[in-house]
Amino acid sequence: MTTTNSRSNRLAHESSPYLLLHAHNPVDWYPWGEEALARARAEDKPIFLSVGYSTCYWCHVMERESFSDSNVAALMNREFVNIKLDREERPELDEIYMIATQILAGQGGWPNSVFLTPDLKPFFAGTYFPPEDHRGRPSFRTVLTGLSEAWKTRRSDVGEQAEELGIAMRRALEERGKPGATPPAPEAAARALDQLARRFDLDWGGFGSAPKFPSPSNLDLLLDFAEEREEADKMLSATLDGMAMGGLFDQLAGGFHRYATDRQWRVPHFEKMLYDNGLLLEVYARAAAAQLDPFYGRTARATADFLAREMTSPQGAFWSAIDAETDGREGAYYAWTRQELETVLGREDYAFLAPLLGFDGPPFFEGEHYVLHLPERLEAAAAKRKMELATLLAEIEPLRARLLAARSERKRPATDDKILTDWNGTAIAGLATAGRLLAVPEYVERAARAADFLLTNLRPAGGSLHHAWRAGTVKVPAFLADYAYLVRGLLALHRAENADGESRWLTAARELVAEQDERLGDPTGVGGWFAAAASSDVLFRSKEVFDGALPAANAVAIENLLDLFAITGEEGFREAARRALATFAAPVHQHPDGSKSMALAARRFWREAAAGEEPVLDDTPTLEALAAQAEQVVSPQFEISEERVDGWRAFRLVLDIARGWHLNANPASLEQLVPTRVDAQGARLERVIYPSGTEVQLGFAEKPIVVYQGRVEITGEVALDAPEARLLLTYQPCDESRCLPPITRVATLG
Repeated sequence: MTTTNSRSNRLAHESSPYLLLHAHNPVDWYPWGEEALARARAEDKPIFLSVGYSTCYWCHVMERESFSDSNVAALMNREFVNIKLDREERPELDEIYMIATQILAGQGGWPNSVFLTPDLKPFFAGTYFPPEDHRGRPSFRTVLTGLSEAWKTRRSDVGEQAEELGIAMRRALEERGKPGATPPAPEAAARALDQLARRFDLDWGGFGSAPKFPSPSNLDLLLDFAEEREEADKMLSATLDGMAMGGLFDQLAGGFHRYATDRQWRVPHFEKMLYDNGLLLEVYARAAAAQLDPFYGRTARATADFLAREMTSPQGAFWSAIDAETDGREGAYYAWTRQELETVLGREDYAFLAPLLGFDGPPFFEGEHYVLHLPERLEAAAAKRKMELATLLAEIEPLRARLLAARSERKRPATDDKILTDWNGTAIAGLATAGRLLAVPEYVERAARAADFLLTNLRPAGGSLHHAWRAGTVKVPAFLADYAYLVRGLLALHRAENADGESRWLTAARELVAEQDERLGDPTGVGGWFAAAASSDVLFRSKEVFDGALPAANAVAIENLLDLFAITGEEGFREAARRALATFAAPVHQHPDGSKSMALAARRFWREAAAGEEPVLDDTPTLEALAAQAEQVVSPQFEISEERVDGWRAFRLVLDIARGWHLNANPASLEQLVPTRVDAQGARLERVIYPSGTEVQLGFAEKPIVVYQGRVEITGEVALDAPEARLLLTYQPCDESRCLPPITRVATLG
């Protein structure tokens, strides 16, 4: 591979650290903008769009392997117009083209490598491409050559692919928000919890296998149900313990890494993101207050201290991220060899600390390295040593400080020092909430300083809110996430300062919500807000309902309205929340596991409605009316045979489903769908046989799903164990555009 750094390209004039990383590539990079798009149209060339962010490990790898290679660059420059995009600066474009990659490649990730027509329609996409063909995976050079040839010789095929993909993308985005009559039923949040429980890792906490992500929306759901459902409380405690005890949490400096690469939470992907730490700071502070657990309080304080020490700008706002790698080695800053630990600690202190921080066994990271973690809670370790926890903590502290000082002498990973409004909002809310619940006024003061910076510098000259600031340059008009998360932080500050009546934070929150409505509201009167303002360089406008690394912005915006109603008593805020919730009822009912934050907002809406005046408009169906409609859709007929000598009896359940409606088959085609199922109370079931169902293509799913339509029959055997035994039939009726709440119907067997 040959490289050149003798000249800079157009990215040298950008402020994004990610774009600046590529400023000396031999690639003729453009930032996203009219200059690049006009050239593609004028020269009739396809666009290569490379999307990433500054702390993305594989983005760095591809930059070194391919974008620094002068031969690859020559091919790119000759055949394509090449655009680099920082996903953190333009999240609305990142979302659109990530959907294209997920549809075409079956999965997404960064770097996101997308090839577009000059009118911005994607026709091919993938993620990381290696420098050489490897095990059936094409090299980046192979991809470039093949697509260039297709553009020149099979243009009609390329155009057809782009059109079909555009239709699929539009359907995927537009299904997220349609007019509805009523907010999602509160049972949607309970269904999301049930689906989450199926993926719970009983051994290590968290959900699913590796990799494991913090997923604050999961934790918020568990927190909301913890007092009323024991399994939610257990899942919450196990997950919070696993995350805070593992290598996911920096045991020396505090703060959480991006995700764990293993089930045990020991080995993280080492980048640290502001939004993870802001959201998790709030979660641990809330858990500490709710459960009176000092361990969670210590975790929250260590996270707040990390933000102050390593992610706070001189102006008081917060930087975006810290990289995972140093000199091309992921985790080099954080991992330790036995020799390094012994050199810093000495033999005696090494022996004392090794079992406490998990380096008393064989190395487990990249051959000879350890990632520090807590094999058990320090409370348990203190009990084993027959000493007070405070004494053990006091003995650990100077050793921890010695290791941290030694680590600080290493070459640090790079810090992305741009300031993003939405991510700062998570930190402001986290600090304000932690300061209030843990009685640390300093945290509230830090949150206020950051909020002052944003309100002064990211609303220049009294104008509208903006998304990004770096080195005095304000960029990109605000997105919905910026409004939602900043308002959330301002309202957390209002509560933390115990404001009586109007406060400067409440005033600013009101102003931003009004601006949010004006810039991003739906002009047709449908509820909810678009992710971004209309723009000629954005193919589609979407309304975000599904959670990602951050809870969905529309859900946060709705919670803000409910908070504003609670603070001010102004009915307009609650009505706007109701209308927005109704807009997202269909996707929430169909995919509660993917829209937990929206389901939680709906649960709160109905809970608060039950405690006060009925908020539903006169023409809005009640939950009772929806349940009655769900009963009318299905007519069940139950037959049971005479008891046999062995106590078992055959049963037959026939379901007549109304025309135009369907039920999900058993098993359901997707994890988030509610299957039709038969259960029993006071009885045992065996040999239950569900019909095979029919495949149908519905708008929300990429592939056909299996459903029951018309008349279906479920058979099995039942043995009665109690005089009042019951058979339970659970189903969820759906038509082409909506789903009713799931319903359980009961047949007495005795």
